[in-house]
Amino acid sequence: MLRPTSDVQVFLYADPVDMRKSIDGLSLLVEQEMSLSPMDEALFVFCNRGRDKIKGSEDP
Repeated sequence: MLRPTSDVQVFLYADPVDMRKSIDGLSLLVEQEMSLSPMDEALFVFCNRGRDKIKGSEDP
């Protein structure tokens, strides 16, 4: 479970994402669709079409 600090920025990708995407595919979404760097100290959150699953990635 991710436990980000209280000052971390959280970005939610609003469109549904294929949950089979790897970290490389999600990083491309962050760069190309969100115009952000996946290397930023931030938490990026993605959800599936049914909105009943989420996937997050945080810069270590």
